[in-house]
Parts: sequence; C-alpha cells; structure tokens
Amino acid sequence: MIDDRRRREAAELLRGAELHRTPVRPLTELFEGIDAQDAYEIQLINIRHRTGGGDARVTGHKVGLSSPVMQAMMGVDEPDYGHLLDTMELRRDDPVRAAAYCAPRIEAEVGFVLGADLPGEGCTGADVLAATERVVPALELIDSRIADWRITIADTIADNASSAGYVIGEGRDPRELDLKAVEARVACDGELLAEGRSDAVLGDPTTAVAWLARTVARFGVPLRKGHLILPGSCTRAVDVRAGRTYTADFTGLGPVSLSFV
Repeated sequence: MIDDRRRREAAELLRGAELHRTPVRPLTELFEGIDAQDAYEIQLINIRHRTGGGDARVTGHKVGLSSPVMQAMMGVDEPDYGHLLDTMELRRDDPVRAAAYCAPRIEAEVGFVLGADLPGEGCTGADVLAATERVVPALELIDSRIADWRITIADTIADNASSAGYVIGEGRDPRELDLKAVEARVACDGELLAEGRSDAVLGDPTTAVAWLARTVARFGVPLRKGHLILPGSCTRAVDVRAGRTYTADFTGLGPVSLSFV
C-alpha cells in the first residue's frame, strides 16, 4: 500500500493526463507498493474532485474485467468497477472529437437502466431483473491515461476503470429477452470488426450487475433508480479513428452508433 499523500499525487497525475491528453507511465512503476485498495481510493479522489463543485454528477457505474479471459490477463479473479458521470454521456447525433482522448476504443455492452434502487448486500440476478426498467444497446468509450495501455489491475482501477464516455439506445423490457443470448456485432462503415454474445459477461450480464451492487455496498455506495449500469463488454475493444462511424447492433435491442471527427 501507499500513503494518502502518494494517493493524492497519483490522482493528480491522472487528472493532468486526461486534461492535457498526455498519458503517464503506469502507476505501478511510479508508486512502488500500490495495490487495488489504493487504486479505488485514487479513483474516488478524482470522482469527488469532479462532483464536489457541482460540475458533474454520478449517473451510474461500469463493470470492467468481466470476462474470464481479461481476468486471467490481469491476474485477478473478479471484475473491477468505475463511475459514470453525466459529463461522460455522448449523443448519437453529435460526432465525438477523437483528439479529445488519449487512445480511445469502444466496447459493445448491454446496458441496464434501473427503475428502482438495487439492494446492496445479498443482491441477486433476480433482484437486478426486478429493478431494471429497460436494457439498452450501449457503446462504452474507453480510454487509458496510462501510456500505450500498459495497464495492471491497479492502473485501470485508479483510472476509473479506463472509462471515458458512453452512448445508449432506446432498449426494451429485460423480461422480453434472453439476456444470456444477445448477440452483438460491431462494424465500421459496413466492415465487421468484432462480434460476441452477452454471456461473455460472467455468463450472464445480470450477474455482473448483482456483483457490482454487492461490491459497492461495502463502501456505502448505492445503485439508484435512474442509474445506468454497464456490466462489461460482449466483444473485444475496437480502436477508433477520426472520420469513421462505429455501430454496435444487438439482437433484440437494435443498433447504437458513434461517429468520430
């Protein structure tokens, strides 16, 4: 572990990297002994910095590392999480400036919009379904303020689970779908780039949402009515480039797109 002074120093480094689009070396190289607990504290320092002055508000959370393959790569046995803010919301009709990010990528996800608060301790997949107003087609814009995406688990947690933005479509009642069998295809200008299925997310994306509710409850954080929860990607991450439009199409949910300039 590292002390509070070093945690604040790491948080400031990440803020500067995001503001100036100048990635920094991995925190694990700069702060000897940093661990996951330190990383979550660093993440919270920056979330409080954004929300403390009223410039942003929390609109949900995201789950990362929700596939066994990614967990094995990171040497962990559970996912991680980050915060979604209203300032991170993207619009389908508004092109995104690729140069505003360090190394942007997109991921296709089945998003959950909550119609009721979720329980914390003991939350189950059944609780998630009961509380979900609708599931939505989503693209998460991820970015790493760590140079060249050379991240360990502590790096990505501290960096708000590498989250940068999100866009969602209209969606539908989750009880109308088999949420373990939603197929997703990501294409750019007609070229298929990635495909996968929703059961890549811990076998069932509702499992990831329930894990999140139980996990953040330990820190006194509730998942509230109206929040958007992104449970993890159905597909591999896709690098984005200016001048291109990327569309994720989900069986039963339809498409959602982002254009980059």
